[in-house]
This record gives sequence, structure tokens and C-alpha cells, in this order.
Amino acid sequence: MSNPLVLCFGEILFDCLADQLGLKLEDVKSWTPYPGGAPANVACALVKLGTPAGFVGAVGEDEAGNELVNLLEEVGVDTTGVQRHPTAPTRQVYVVRDLKGDRTFAGFGEYDTAEFADTRLQAKQLSESLFVNAEFLVLGTLELAYPETEEALYHALDLAEQYDLKIILDVNWRPVFWQDQTIARTKIQGLLKRFDFLKLTKEEAEWLFDTSDPGAITYRLSSVEGVLVTDGENGCSYCLGENEGKLPAFSTDVVDTTGAGDSFLAGFIHQLIKYGIHSLSDAETVKRIVTYASAVGGLTTIKPGAIAAQPTAAEVDTFLASHQL
Repeated sequence: MSNPLVLCFGEILFDCLADQLGLKLEDVKSWTPYPGGAPANVACALVKLGTPAGFVGAVGEDEAGNELVNLLEEVGVDTTGVQRHPTAPTRQVYVVRDLKGDRTFAGFGEYDTAEFADTRLQAKQLSESLFVNAEFLVLGTLELAYPETEEALYHALDLAEQYDLKIILDVNWRPVFWQDQTIARTKIQGLLKRFDFLKLTKEEAEWLFDTSDPGAITYRLSSVEGVLVTDGENGCSYCLGENEGKLPAFSTDVVDTTGAGDSFLAGFIHQLIKYGIHSLSDAETVKRIVTYASAVGGLTTIKPGAIAAQPTAAEVDTFLASHQL
């Protein structure tokens, strides 16, 4: 897919989901690997909804890396921005699940978190041509934990600002990725003034801002155009343009919550491109956009795996036609 409108920068990996629910890491008997990584999840979800997207990140020259790149290409994600590292392995993360299907990232097996290929993304190898025609750049914060990829992240931000892309931060706080968690909050807060839209969970909002009120966060940041705060089964709240609101979550038969927030974000971006930034001045359109995003997120929880479970635009439309918040 050429000329992606959305560039998703960061990690792609295998989520190894515990086959047995409610067990600790050491007690799990078997695991099933599913492709994941928040930026990759967003890119795949966007393409399935009909918005051209590209992934920018690094994987190893190994079988896992081959599988993930092949998957992106099969889905239709632009892989121009994928770098391959000759020796560092493609990341796998072990995920335990409670009896409700909610997951916790539990570790990386035999490797240290800094040994994986996604920590070696090279700034000088970023494809500037990708930024020329794109409209949005989506970033997480895990890349701040590793010096080489942190440098690449800041270069991507510079390119996005040079070519006037809207920049979206999904905080995606995962303590297990950081060797020194005490510097994480400072590094993340140092980024916040460079973003147009901020998406975070209720826990992340309280951790960074001591409030989960998106209006208060928007006021605090002043330069941001919108804030989305998700809270799982309790729904989400938002401040977009001058419009604030809360929406409950759709009721679904939850199997696995992995990637639901990423799909929510993809649904939001897909609708934002459809209606245009100017539409955020209209309260009803804003509510329609967030409702759509909630449906995309909810539908992703009814099957295991982040990418495999993502709905098509037709499936979202069918769901919305028969479900109301």
C-alpha cells in the first residue's frame, strides 16, 4: 500500500499469551504467540478499517521477524519503514491473563529487555519520503527507554513537524520494558508539549497528571487539540476541541483485552481522517467519532490476539447498527 496517511512508530513483537487463565508466570504450562506491539496493532487496525498506514520500527533477521513483516504485508501495511537488525532478536513478551481475560505483561523469557531489535532502531535510516505525504504520526513511549530508538523517535518528531503531520501520543506505559522506571515519568512528560492528541488509560492519566479528567489535562497542556482517556470496561472520556464527554463501553463477550486500546485509537484516527480536524468543533460529530472508536475497541476483545481480532469497517458498521450506548 503506497503513500500511507498514518505512520505508526515503535515496536512490533509477539505477545505470548498464557493458555491457562488466572495463573502466575511460573505456573503457566503453555503459551500461544500472537503478533502485537501497540504501534503495529494501530497500523493493522487502520488498514482493516480502510485507512492506509505504514509501520516504522525494527525487527531481527530471524524467523519471528520474517513472520511479523510478512503479516504486515499481508494485511496491507506499508513496510518501507521497517529496519532489520542482523544480530538482535525480535521481541517476544510473555502475557498472563486473569480469569476475566485482562492481561499483565510478565517478562521476556531468557532475554533482557534491552537486547531486542526494537531497541536498535536507527535515526539515520528513517525514510524521510514517508513523511512527505502522511497526515498523522502515532508514537508510544516505550522507545524512550532505549538510547538508539529514543534518538530515532526524536528524529521522527522533527520530520513530522517539518512536514506538518498531526502527532498522536499513546502513552502505553509498560513498566516491564524499562530498566530504570524512575526516569520514565520525566522522559514522558518531556515529550508532551510536542503532541496534538494524547491517548492514555485512566491509570496513566493519574500517574502523569494526578487526574483522569481529559478537560483538566487539555487545560494543563494548552497546546494539545484533544485528549482521550480509556478505562476498559468502564468506557472512556474525552476532550476534543471544546467538547467534553464520557461514554460507557459496549457490552461484549470478552475473550482477550490485548490490543483493545490500540484498536480504539485506530478507530478514532480513521474517523478523524473521514470527518476532518475541523469537525471536532461539533459536539455530535465528536460523540459519533468516539462511539465508533469504542466499537472498534470492543470488537477486538471478542477473539484472542491483538491483530487477529481486529474488525473490518463493515463489521463495525454492522455492530453499530444493532448496538447502542
